[in-house]
Amino acid sequence: MNGRRRRALLATVHPMLEPGERVEVATIVNLSSVSVRRTAVFAAASAILSAGAMAVVPAPTPMYLAMTDRRILIFRADPTFARPKEHVMTIPRAGLVRTDIKERVLNSSFIVSSPAAEQGLKIIFPLIGRKDRNAVAAALPLAT
Repeated sequence: MNGRRRRALLATVHPMLEPGERVEVATIVNLSSVSVRRTAVFAAASAILSAGAMAVVPAPTPMYLAMTDRRILIFRADPTFARPKEHVMTIPRAGLVRTDIKERVLNSSFIVSSPAAEQGLKIIFPLIGRKDRNAVAAALPLAT
């Protein structure tokens, strides 16, 4: 993420921080919600039905992600002015787990979820965001 976008995101996040909270990662990602239980079944079924040639994937939405030492903040990205448009959600980091990282040619992703929740959040990092992806992945334990 370039300096101008990073400064705009940090300026938006700063008033929302609690005393002593610090931002660890600020990046642009694509997000889509997934059903944690059905993801494995869907992947297997679509691979079998399409003979591996085609997969149906919901369109991800570009977002800004700011990860602090306590939570993950998500903002909708304004593509015209390269700044956060609106606060979408805040996820406490306590209890979050992630899946293995899936590497692709142009991006990589993993699914973040809470063990008690049925819905997960698929975070897709662009190719240039691998450093940020590694920082987020290192902060969240793998699901068992």
